[in-house]
Amino acid sequence: MSDNQYTFENEEYKKAYRHTASHIMAQAVLRLYPDALLTIGPAIDDGFYYDFDAPRPFTPDDLEKIEGEMKKIIKEKLPLSRFELSRADAVALMREKNQPYKVELIEKLPDGAPISFYKQGEFVDLCAGPHLDSTGRVKANAFKLTSATGAYWHGDANNKMLQRVYGTCFLTKDELDAHLSRIEEAKKRDHRKLGRELDLFALFDEGPGFPFFFPKGMALRNELLSFWRALHRERGYEEISTPIILNEELWHRSGHWDHYKDNMYFTKIDEGDYAIKPMNCPGGMLAYKRRMWSYKDLPMRVAELGLVHRHELSGALHGLMRVRCFTQDDAHIYMTPEHVPAEITGVIKKIGYIYDVFGFEYRVELSTRPDDFMGETATWDAAERALEDALIENGVPYQINPGDGAFYGPKIDFHLKDSIGRTWQCGTIQLDFQMPERFELEYVGADGERHRPIMLHTAAFGSIERFIGILTEHFAGAFPLWLAPVQAIALPITDRAHEYAQSVARSLENAGFRVETDLRSEKIGYKIREAQLQKIPYMLILGDKEAEAGIVAVRSRSGGDVGAMSLDSLLSKLAEEQERRALQ
Repeated sequence: MSDNQYTFENEEYKKAYRHTASHIMAQAVLRLYPDALLTIGPAIDDGFYYDFDAPRPFTPDDLEKIEGEMKKIIKEKLPLSRFELSRADAVALMREKNQPYKVELIEKLPDGAPISFYKQGEFVDLCAGPHLDSTGRVKANAFKLTSATGAYWHGDANNKMLQRVYGTCFLTKDELDAHLSRIEEAKKRDHRKLGRELDLFALFDEGPGFPFFFPKGMALRNELLSFWRALHRERGYEEISTPIILNEELWHRSGHWDHYKDNMYFTKIDEGDYAIKPMNCPGGMLAYKRRMWSYKDLPMRVAELGLVHRHELSGALHGLMRVRCFTQDDAHIYMTPEHVPAEITGVIKKIGYIYDVFGFEYRVELSTRPDDFMGETATWDAAERALEDALIENGVPYQINPGDGAFYGPKIDFHLKDSIGRTWQCGTIQLDFQMPERFELEYVGADGERHRPIMLHTAAFGSIERFIGILTEHFAGAFPLWLAPVQAIALPITDRAHEYAQSVARSLENAGFRVETDLRSEKIGYKIREAQLQKIPYMLILGDKEAEAGIVAVRSRSGGDVGAMSLDSLLSKLAEEQERRALQ
């Protein structure tokens, strides 16, 4: 292996490095807490974790002790060696070491599968690898245990709660420090914290995974939806709405029953079995099928802001990022084969435009046929080629993500990069030959015969709620003017200026801006600080001088004092900034 392969640019080396760190951590835990039981410990995107069945929850002090023991193990430079055992011998070894979770994992392995272990010093773990050749390869000054939290065995709430210890590691201390700084910045930007502080949204124990939006959050949400609706109207989409509850037979027909039923909610109506929709597509099929269409009606572009519900495990819920009900900004295009290239290109450009408006960089992945696909291989091959050709034709750099397509078709996924470097999968373009077949969708072609349309499933935000969470963290709650729940606040310096402040606020409201007035008997410095904490873009300072001259002293959230100006000039300034959707 050449020297340049011993870097984190080499994904295999990075995975082996972090996987080795997880084994070092597990060895340290067993040295310090011999009664702990091992489960699994993989490498993950930002580091590694290991799940333990421990006598008690790990505390910050415990993590510090574990880190200290890990440094000793690294200093010992223990070689890692791999060996295989028969099923009977593997079970016997793990029983001898009192590791019942490992016994369970071994017993669930398919017949004939190799059963491999890795050994370092006194520590032996059931593991497929890969690993480095020595514990000394991990840098003792470039790793950190970041947290300990609960996690159910196999992710099932019916199983025992385990202790999951997360860690991260890099090749240099500088890289570690930079990563930890990003973590601290992410904590400050946490949308759950900002949602409460800015009174935008929240989740309550009475509805885990079901978000509440308050008036300010609805102002932000409605601005996003207005932008989405206007954009789709301009591009020839018509909006529909389909029911939240539809009968069980529909989900068998669509294929979701076989592939998705564990994530669905069910109910009975008039003794019949119904499901709450986890996605909008099957309802969209019924809307298309309401009449016979001509090839002249195609391509048909249909959009829906549909509320869907999905049963997520409680341990997976995370603010607005992972919820149990959310609004998908679905758009479906029904088309003839001739339309496919141009329509894919149109959606690529539409999604790219949307992300540019919010200032997001993004990368693109082409996700191909999964193991549980529906339909014929040849059809899938054609669909994958069509998506790949469109990316190449439009000069869009992309990576192949093998086997991660939807069960009914391959897809292009858009991964946004936020202001602190994290990525989020949001937009998608899915090319579907299967749903039209299953629902027997038809159109009359130029030859007078009936044909199957081809479908594109598309979304830009992906989930309105999740996109709001991403935006909140991307902007750290300091939304640009056009999105800000409160765009300006009138701050009278004295009681004598109350009437003038209210008059200025009315003028802005009449011009369509979202305005508040702070009439409290507080010093102006205090009011300004409060407005800054609420991240309001513009503060209008109004005293006797401003009232007498009919002017407004303007202070910007980001730039400080802007100066005095007439009310007309202020309205023009705000209108221009809002019109171009400025990001600052």
